[in-house]
Amino acid sequence: MAAGKVKVGVIGCGNISGIYFDRMVNVFEVLDVVACADLDMSRAETKAAEFPGVKAMSVKDLLADPDIRIVVNLTIPNAHAEVALAAVEAGKCVHNEKPLTITRKDGLALLKLAAEKQVLVGGAPDTFLGAGLQTCRKIIEDGWIGEPVAAVAFMTCHGHESWHPAPEFYYKVGGGPMFDMGPYYLTALVSLVGPVKRVTGSARITFPQRIITSEPKFGTVVDVEVPTHVAGILDFANGAVGTIVTSFDVWAAMLPRIEIYGTEGSLSVPDPNCFGGPVMLKRPGAENWSEMALSHVYAENSRGIGVADMAYALLSGRPHRASGRLCYHVLDIMHAFHDASGKGKHVNVESTCEKPAPLPLGLREGCLDP
Repeated sequence: MAAGKVKVGVIGCGNISGIYFDRMVNVFEVLDVVACADLDMSRAETKAAEFPGVKAMSVKDLLADPDIRIVVNLTIPNAHAEVALAAVEAGKCVHNEKPLTITRKDGLALLKLAAEKQVLVGGAPDTFLGAGLQTCRKIIEDGWIGEPVAAVAFMTCHGHESWHPAPEFYYKVGGGPMFDMGPYYLTALVSLVGPVKRVTGSARITFPQRIITSEPKFGTVVDVEVPTHVAGILDFANGAVGTIVTSFDVWAAMLPRIEIYGTEGSLSVPDPNCFGGPVMLKRPGAENWSEMALSHVYAENSRGIGVADMAYALLSGRPHRASGRLCYHVLDIMHAFHDASGKGKHVNVESTCEKPAPLPLGLREGCLDP
């Protein structure tokens, strides 16, 4: 790998930004976070004060800074496309929070512009680079469960209005359980099983209004605009069949997060919203599931690892793993579930991507390339 650091600017200093700043500043040695911006300048100033060396500035000034090579876009979903397109137009690489964009049209425009400007685009989730999912990847590729034939994924809860300080956007276009949490589960499945070629699905809005019970907006009534319970079937390009349920309508459940079933065994995959384990394996003849030792580092919360991977790609010329094509494929799949429910039929997924390369074994914390 070429030596050096890559300067990073963050746009969006809201709820999720804290862990990004902490990890990018304190863990990943390839990153040099130098600036942050927010429509609310006081939030940018507060965040900059927490991290010496980070300067609060306007979005315009951050995008005009010639030294910043990567923009980390942590804005709300309906601003992802606008901010990312502006960053790419300014010649910056950009790593978006999930989803990549709200619409397929904006996602394709972003990838096209990035190719023209010869910059990189990628995005969250990057949890598939954590120790848990990387261990699962190694178990599958080492043949422990044989050929994957099926997978299931379940994300059930009763929404975010009881804890999030500003949960309205979860119930607007670009929100809902599929677009909020689906990226974690679908990215995990694509990274482990491969791209998807066809889906079908059913979706509904169970509660047309939600009442916020968190502060500071306690008592605010939110009109729900998007499906809050989505059930889907995935046909993977390699022939495996997947089942996924994402819901904001479930009070309680006793379901696995993700399981993958192969010709020679079954694999229980840890929470794809986290970076660690446990990873459980059961093979024919075994009475019980066995917990597998994690084969990789980054078992703790390592948000920003995808940004670091992009920086290594910039310095070395290798592909980055949390790529725009992967993010767009996941976006395309999520829309396809909603489309299938509306049309009452299977929907072919037009996009595809390569499975991202696994991380090398034997890395030390803070680096991604040997």
